[in-house]
Amino acid sequence: MIDFLPDGLKARHLAEEDHPQVLSVLDGWWGGLKGPAGALERSLLLPRLYFQHFTTTSFLVERDEGQVDGDRTDGGQIAAFLVGFLSQTEPDAAYVHFVGVDPRLHGQGVGRALYRAFFALARSHGRRYVHCITSPQNTASQSFHTRLGFAASDVKPDYDGPGLDRVAFTLDLAVHPAPSP
Repeated sequence: MIDFLPDGLKARHLAEEDHPQVLSVLDGWWGGLKGPAGALERSLLLPRLYFQHFTTTSFLVERDEGQVDGDRTDGGQIAAFLVGFLSQTEPDAAYVHFVGVDPRLHGQGVGRALYRAFFALARSHGRRYVHCITSPQNTASQSFHTRLGFAASDVKPDYDGPGLDRVAFTLDLAVHPAPSP
């Protein structure tokens, strides 16, 4: 389903049952970015409906059973996820809503592999553009998206409501081939 994952990881589509497990990793994976308000903001951005209605366009990466991390077995534990969908109003667009990768896996190509899979899915449905956003404080996310070939907007004040500024990104799939592994 997803190529170029490091050994010991496997991918599948999201399921409704994954919702609590994904919510449980958000604070740790984001390192407390923006404090308690940021934690609430992240959890509100991932309501259960995404895990019910966008499963075929979203992915979950898990550790294989029996994989050992330190002294404990992490088999079946969530390693990364991507929640995305095909736009209902823009027939040539797809949207990546939320992505997370276990910080222990940063720099190993997991995020890139998730995006490659989503780009392939979007192309297979005739989509040309992929859009996403991040907060201005999340400079690591901004750098990652730029490395993938996304064009960034200036900061959009109050994009998601009062005080919820965002940076918007767009990638033209016709111009940017799939990122290399």
